[in-house]
Amino acid sequence: MPATDTQICDITIIGGGPVGLFAAFYAGLRGMKTRIVDSLDQLGGQLTTLYPEKFVYDVAGFPKIVARDLARNLVDQAMQYNPEVFLQEKLDTLVLRPDQNCLELRSANNIHLTRTAIICAGAGAFEPKRLPHASAKPLEGSGVHYAVRDKSLFHGKRILIVGGGDSAIDWAANLHGTAARVTLIHRRNQFRAHEDGLAKAVATGAEILTFCELKSIGAADGALKEVTILHNQTGALRTIEVDAILAQIGFSSSLGPIKTWPLQIQGNAIPVDPFMQTSIPGVFAAGDVCCYKGKLKLIATGFGEACVAVNYAKTLTDPNAHAFPGHSSDSGPQVVSTFIDNAA
Repeated sequence: MPATDTQICDITIIGGGPVGLFAAFYAGLRGMKTRIVDSLDQLGGQLTTLYPEKFVYDVAGFPKIVARDLARNLVDQAMQYNPEVFLQEKLDTLVLRPDQNCLELRSANNIHLTRTAIICAGAGAFEPKRLPHASAKPLEGSGVHYAVRDKSLFHGKRILIVGGGDSAIDWAANLHGTAARVTLIHRRNQFRAHEDGLAKAVATGAEILTFCELKSIGAADGALKEVTILHNQTGALRTIEVDAILAQIGFSSSLGPIKTWPLQIQGNAIPVDPFMQTSIPGVFAAGDVCCYKGKLKLIATGFGEACVAVNYAKTLTDPNAHAFPGHSSDSGPQVVSTFIDNAA
């Protein structure tokens, strides 16, 4: 039977990625008893599990920062306020408990009672989309890769990158100086990447081939040897020798058990109002998991959404609290001076 934590916390952050970690920090800043629950075995979300050595360029205050280092900084920032952390725990159900004026979040191991909750689950459970070639499967982890967890594994190798989004373009630039050669192919001549990232990749001298698709993969003695590339406009074929393929062609994601919760769901996202509140009072959402008109799925906007969610959650846990917290530079010990009129 799951163990029940009888102590009701102020706020439970569901998801320990960058947005969840910043939400936990901000909740601590506002003096809330905070809990973080994540299904992974470490905090950091995609920053640590998918691209720990990739540069992140769009976080305020950092011209660029390695994802792993950004995750470490976010963890340090959140842990200042000693939130409770539950890892490798998947929350299966959410139940309203009007008898205790709280929410009940249940996993296989625990029952968490909380006044409010913020769902910061990113895109939900995710896994990279695989190459459709039968010959790719036996090479996964040796010649075929879907993530870069250790950049040194590509040292001195001839790399083929498949994809046209930010991750593909960023790795084309980031592997410069590590790989012996970088070739990137994309099936169109338009990229889903930031213009600056594309300019950086081009500046490294990486070979970028548009209207090109991976036709076949050649291996010998269990090792990747070559690939054949198809130009989808002319039908021309080109074979090049490669040591590794890095496929960055997107992810398949699912909200998993969250879809069974009594929440309004739209597609694979959770609609929120201007206060970042979901269809259930006291349950908020921030980051890639939420949707509203004008939504942009960026870490930078997720941080702002986390602030909004936490501040309005605070007003539900403390009727005397204001949503606007004041400026953090104004917080801290206050010095009160008393003037004594000796002439009195």
